[in-house]
Amino acid sequence: MKFGLIRERKNPPDRRVVLSPAACQKVLNQFDGIEIVAESSPIRVFEDAEYRAADIPVADDVSDCDVLLGVKEVPIDALIPEKKYFFFSHTIKKQPYNRDLLRAILEKRIELYDHEVLTNTKGVRLVAFGRYAGIVGAYNGIRAYGLKYGDFKLPKAETLSDREALIEALRGIELPAIKILLTGRGRVGSGAREILDGMGLRQVTVADYLEKEFREPVYCQIDASEYNKRKDGVRGNKADFFANPEAYRSNFFRFARVTDLFIAGHFYGQGAPYLFTREDARHPEFRIRVVADISCDIDGPVASTIRPSTIADPVYGYDPATESETDFKNPRAIAVMAVDNLPAELPRDASEGFGAAFVKQVIPAFFDGDADGILERARMTKDGTLTDRYAYLQDYVDNIPAP
Repeated sequence: MKFGLIRERKNPPDRRVVLSPAACQKVLNQFDGIEIVAESSPIRVFEDAEYRAADIPVADDVSDCDVLLGVKEVPIDALIPEKKYFFFSHTIKKQPYNRDLLRAILEKRIELYDHEVLTNTKGVRLVAFGRYAGIVGAYNGIRAYGLKYGDFKLPKAETLSDREALIEALRGIELPAIKILLTGRGRVGSGAREILDGMGLRQVTVADYLEKEFREPVYCQIDASEYNKRKDGVRGNKADFFANPEAYRSNFFRFARVTDLFIAGHFYGQGAPYLFTREDARHPEFRIRVVADISCDIDGPVASTIRPSTIADPVYGYDPATESETDFKNPRAIAVMAVDNLPAELPRDASEGFGAAFVKQVIPAFFDGDADGILERARMTKDGTLTDRYAYLQDYVDNIPAP
């Protein structure tokens, strides 16, 4: 079996890769009958020479490979018919901008395996960049605070080498006595917490965060059970919330009254209440003036996120009074950092972490007959049709409006 590491061709360029040279070596050492070739790339964070130094061939043409591994969507004109592809297709939620991509994949009789749906038998994702989104998102949020108020200057994350360099830069600044709120305890929230802990910030309890003032910067990490409450007054919990989101209303405003910087690292599920609305943001007691929206759901649970931002231009302003974009330094404005491809700012670390999980969790499925059904669950297309698990996308492919 021959694997090809494809060149990333989507714009803006993404320097990440599924397997680093070290990860390739690990695969070759663990499994027999496998070859790995890296398609030549001028942008990949690991240069062609690094693959060659690890005895991984580099080629301009990988069309003879059986399985092609990428990160971002492959442009339609670069798709090779009748191949097995792994990449983030961004089609499973019927994203309109990738409808033509999925159509082309079906027309070219490609077997598509989406990284996002590589799961274990309990439905837990096996490979993800979430931790690195959290790491970069927290850093960018603090950087946005400095930009808005002029208290300090931090370099862009993309100019720094790794996680340790981000933390070192943060340790060189002096934050005022602000309160930082972090939502989410999954991969993203945990990554963000690494940054806050790494720079030496003190974590406080929900009660202390809501009731006390501090002479130093502090943070509080909360999950869905702490910013939502049941409409009927019955005491809820996180499991009940995820099972019955429509039975809940937001209890977030109590945090908004005392928060200066909000880092949104939560997962937002369909039917769940918004954390704060545009009306909430206009309230005179709404204190948040910097938002790092790692989740980046547009016009969704974080009302100030009206568009994604970019690595090149990561911060914009949201004016609650006019519900429109403005200069983020405007005193009325909420400064919003909503970069939607944060891990791309830390491409080496992100690639190494993703690759380690891919080698451990996914590669064995090619050699054990897919004993746990990992590949089968992630296979979206085969022989020019959607697989049963993804048949719900047929109306999306056909562009039939939802009823």
